[in-house]
Amino acid sequence: MKINVKGKKALIRVDFNVPLDKQYNITDDTRIREALPTIQHILQAGGAVILMSHLGRPLEKRNADGTINREKFTLQHLVKHLRKKLKTKVHFADDCVGKSAVKKAAALKAGEVLLLENTRFYEEEEKGDAEFAKKLAALADVYVNDAFGTAHRAHASTTIVAHYFDKNHKCFGFLMEREIENANRVMRNPEHPVTCVVGGAKVSDKIVLLERFLDFANNIIVGGAMAYTFMLAKKGAVGNSLIEPDRVKAAKEFLKKAKAAGVKVLLPKDSVCGDKFAADAAVQVHPSHQIPDGWMGLDIGPSAVKTYARTIRQSKTIIWNGPMGVFEMPAFAEGTKAIAKAVARATKNGAFSMVGGGDSVAAVNQMKLAKKVSFVSTGGGAMLEYLEGKELPGIKAINA
Repeated sequence: MKINVKGKKALIRVDFNVPLDKQYNITDDTRIREALPTIQHILQAGGAVILMSHLGRPLEKRNADGTINREKFTLQHLVKHLRKKLKTKVHFADDCVGKSAVKKAAALKAGEVLLLENTRFYEEEEKGDAEFAKKLAALADVYVNDAFGTAHRAHASTTIVAHYFDKNHKCFGFLMEREIENANRVMRNPEHPVTCVVGGAKVSDKIVLLERFLDFANNIIVGGAMAYTFMLAKKGAVGNSLIEPDRVKAAKEFLKKAKAAGVKVLLPKDSVCGDKFAADAAVQVHPSHQIPDGWMGLDIGPSAVKTYARTIRQSKTIIWNGPMGVFEMPAFAEGTKAIAKAVARATKNGAFSMVGGGDSVAAVNQMKLAKKVSFVSTGGGAMLEYLEGKELPGIKAINA
């Protein structure tokens, strides 16, 4: 971060979309902790900080009378926690562009922090409204984007606001810099062998990513429900497993491309199956291409775990995006946990590992392995799109 912020007010877009319990206590402050280095750097350099973020989807989840549920979605719930973490004055404005925000931003002193109210209380935020963005920009001297998780959205506070600052007055925060640097490392200059572990429910969600991985991967490991569409493409019997019939052709074509490119695609040899999609389902293990009617594959099986773990251990670069099974159900979480352990073990042995995507990140956090992998991305959808090779609006706006 090369901008001189001494005596200046820095408007920082952070991603404070943190989970809260019914009493509005933060249950996981990872996103806040990740943003602290940027905030602290600006404060220590003699600047003042104005933070803006969204929290949830307040316009979609309104009260019964159509009003916004301000009590549930206000960022005021985070003020106490921020004061504790930053050990400085943290003011709160009950708006992000109105009189309260303007007055408190003007009065802000060096070393102090102002947290603005939820940007998504305004429809203009998600619409990328220029006037709304202009009002946000007017609050500060410089703009810093440190919200990689929303960099794929052309929203007012993530992208449009940057247009009101010239190149000398806008930059990425430390978190954004790390996200971009690590993603570029695995895509452009990876140490081989490279293994990409891809899970999730649908081939349609991940086919672009899978094809992108053909450019630099040696191995592609497939897990999650999407594996059964591939099984169907290989004329396997998948019982009642979740499949996408309209994607079988795409799966076949991908397997052909992978073979032509010399990339090994590993599908699960066996699956932990349930007789229903429920935590209390009866459980049996079947070969993934011979799942009986009435049963559905809900996790990778023990044989698949061994094969996948061995491949991961032999790798020098590992990218993991997506769970191997229905991770939220204990009976079908073991495959994902085993992959998390294998990635951590490979990292200990010198591999570079990057983990992204909600359930993959949840798995390494739950198992306290986050510090035992090289990098945990804070951006699910954003990391997915960046790895797919798309230009993210939030990144483009800073570079413009």
